[in-house]
Amino acid sequence: MDTSFYTAMQGAMTQQERMNVISNNIANINTPGYKAKDAVFLELMHYNMRAAEGRDTQLTAGAGPAVNHTNTNFSGAGFQKGDGNYNFAISGDGFFLLQDPAGGVSYTRNGHFSLSRRQDGFYLVSDSGKLVADSSQNPIRFVNRKIQGTPGIYTFQNTDGMLSTGMNEFQPTAKNGTPVLSNNARLEEGVLEMSNVELANEMAKTMESSRAYSLMLKMMETSDEVEQTVNSLRS
Repeated sequence: MDTSFYTAMQGAMTQQERMNVISNNIANINTPGYKAKDAVFLELMHYNMRAAEGRDTQLTAGAGPAVNHTNTNFSGAGFQKGDGNYNFAISGDGFFLLQDPAGGVSYTRNGHFSLSRRQDGFYLVSDSGKLVADSSQNPIRFVNRKIQGTPGIYTFQNTDGMLSTGMNEFQPTAKNGTPVLSNNARLEEGVLEMSNVELANEMAKTMESSRAYSLMLKMMETSDEVEQTVNSLRS
């Protein structure tokens, strides 16, 4: 079948992936600490077109786009009073450090914490049930009706390429460097950082992707009609 059909199909699939990213942003517009994501496209390989005589021409044709990766926008957002007793927000760059009881470590901007009882007492935990660490990377305990310490704020040499692991949490890669305590960020108590998703931008992206998706479907339809016409002429 004509290459244009497959190129259009690839374009439609790519726009569908972008719409998935956009819809996830909109769904989390009220999620504390959520950071908006954006799909980054990669243009697939081009090739030289040939004339009827078999000679190469200066004309090129592409094979369509693909989603290469997803960028995360770590810019800050406004604060709002929390609905619990253990709410924190970060003013500036940085993350809260979370420890999985199984030994894993992740980072988040969502400071909506609560208390959880473990075998040896109560601890401060995240929405995902992970232990919140202080500035010494020790879990914060609840003793004598108060938490022993405050959440530490950790930062990285750069945040590009941090892996999103779900539940508004991230894990660093080798290029992000080693986490260190932030000297510039400030811990705010009693408030939560809101999502940095801008609805107007997401709606504009939705319209772009919808129109591009429609054009790709039209291209597929036209390619199919051309093939049908060629087959009818051959018969």
